Amino acid sequence: MSRFNRLTHALGSVALGVALATPATAQTYPSKPIKMIVSIAAGSVTDVIMRAAGNELAPRFGQPLVIENMGGASGIIAGQACAGAAPDGHTICVIYHSTLSFNPLLFNKLPYDADKDFELVTRLFFLIEGLAVSSASGVNSVAELKAAALAKPAGFNFGTLGRGSYPELFLKWANNQWGTSIASVPFRGGGPVAQALVAGDIQAGKMGIGNFLPLLDSGKIKLIGVMAPNRSAQAPSVPTFAEAGLGDYKGRGWWGLAVPRGTPRPVVDRLNTEFTKLLVEPKFAAFLEKQAVISAPTTPEDFATFVRDDRKSAEALIKLANTPREDYAPPK
Repeated sequence: MSRFNRLTHALGSVALGVALATPATAQTYPSKPIKMIVSIAAGSVTDVIMRAAGNELAPRFGQPLVIENMGGASGIIAGQACAGAAPDGHTICVIYHSTLSFNPLLFNKLPYDADKDFELVTRLFFLIEGLAVSSASGVNSVAELKAAALAKPAGFNFGTLGRGSYPELFLKWANNQWGTSIASVPFRGGGPVAQALVAGDIQAGKMGIGNFLPLLDSGKIKLIGVMAPNRSAQAPSVPTFAEAGLGDYKGRGWWGLAVPRGTPRPVVDRLNTEFTKLLVEPKFAAFLEKQAVISAPTTPEDFATFVRDDRKSAEALIKLANTPREDYAPPK
């Protein structure tokens, strides 16, 4: 056999091996524990949901799903870790609106490419978000929050998830609309924001209301607005943003599932099947409702289409918030 023929034969064998590897991978997947990177702090509502999902799905996969919380920096830390992981399905990533819709528009020098570094698996759920205040602030409504912030320009701090995060964009929008100077204080998740409100370390914050509901009975925090088309069944006395005078702010928080680019399609399909089945099971759907989120699973293709449209909505919100692009600097 000539040297050329030997080389051609060798390359053909490699190509055949790669072609055969994909279905074999799907048949044997998963072969070890699955690491689930969650882009938010432990104790936040999304963390609570994904831990419950992991417990339900472990027997179906035949392997444990191990949570690794990577909160902070508007999801960028988790996005970078996800993009750099091995594309074998043993690292899956719980991402959200900041990861794919807002960060690419707000930051230069992102350590991941939102369009090239991920395979999308499914949208998971929409958040029902709420604006909450510390009871110590003496505020009982959105109108009173605005008045108090105008009266005491240096007296109000607002919990966010860092530069460029959805809560910070809302804060910038409110400051622009109201002429206030409420300060942003970054946290790694909605759970820590809720606890800071209880402690009186901050005066207000906007997160998924599932973070606030367990603490409302303490009397130390109050919900003064729900960002949803209708009032929430979990807090029926709380007005919607439109009812509270915030109807000009349009947006909707969501969470989804992704894997590193290059993950075999049969593995993506297996993940999609198991997660979407779980999200629509009556028992788990009822659990999600108690967490004040709305189950919204999709196909990978529909999720990709949704993200493209959501980025257009994000661009409009960024303009309303008058937020310029900046270079991303890793947190110290």
